[in-house]
Amino acid sequence: MKKFLKVVWGIFAFIGILTTTGLIYTHFAKYHISIHQIPEKRYDDYVQLLRSSGALEKDTVTFEMKIIQDTIRAKGILNYFHLDSLYDTSMNTWAKALAIGQFVASNIPHDNQKIKPEHRNAIDLWEYTKNVAPAFNCRLHSILTFELMLAAGLDARYVTCLPEDEDDNDCHVVNEVWLPELGKWAMIDTDMEGHYISSLDGVPLSLKEIREHYISGEEMVIYDLLKDFPIKDSDYSTYMAKNTYWFRCPETLSYYQEDSENRKREAGRQINLVPAGFKSFVVDNSNVSSSNADIFWAAPITSIF
Repeated sequence: MKKFLKVVWGIFAFIGILTTTGLIYTHFAKYHISIHQIPEKRYDDYVQLLRSSGALEKDTVTFEMKIIQDTIRAKGILNYFHLDSLYDTSMNTWAKALAIGQFVASNIPHDNQKIKPEHRNAIDLWEYTKNVAPAFNCRLHSILTFELMLAAGLDARYVTCLPEDEDDNDCHVVNEVWLPELGKWAMIDTDMEGHYISSLDGVPLSLKEIREHYISGEEMVIYDLLKDFPIKDSDYSTYMAKNTYWFRCPETLSYYQEDSENRKREAGRQINLVPAGFKSFVVDNSNVSSSNADIFWAAPITSIF
């Protein structure tokens, strides 16, 4: 009888362990979902696609990458988030961008949100994480980070990074910040605990430069945004190799860019930067496709009102 009871209690204990483990796993997976799915193609395949793609060169398409600054909205965001407490005003542009990026990455995990936010702007997205769900996807991360950087007086934007394969429905959205000290853009990714990529001498790279490094084979350094420390992350390197085949960005960017409250101006055109000879598979009436990387990555034209 005692032996029988020991077996029964053993079974119940085992079930309890499985149940507890399942609950922990479910809770963890719910708010820490990785988008680094194991791809059918690996790093070398994606790099070869970049190397065999058409050139990013001048063409006859005309466009201007513009940023509109709203000083009243900037002040509201600055005060709401106490942005000036995140960095010293004497810091250079990249140091300020890192501070803002680390703030977003440390407070908002990744998740493919099941309840869509009613409004897509910095303050409402922050309220969404407090009152609806604590996490959301890369696009919402980038919209939030973009508005914070803009409010801090930084010229920034968010860029959709896409693969060559139209059957691959997984793209990625990151931020770029204009560094006037260096006369170039730098990429910063606040999703999935955050990353940025630099050259071997520590200069942060733009999406353009990251793509060129893949093609040339020149080494890059991946940083953990939260620790600001070099890491070995082959998954992230492979993921970005896949998603730097072509890019998409609004020609004109400002607050409330994708928010239903954006009634003061038209949404404007979407600029697709594609390799020569490649046809964008994202089709809508606002599309403008070009292979002119010089304009796409030129200094932004900034207007203030």
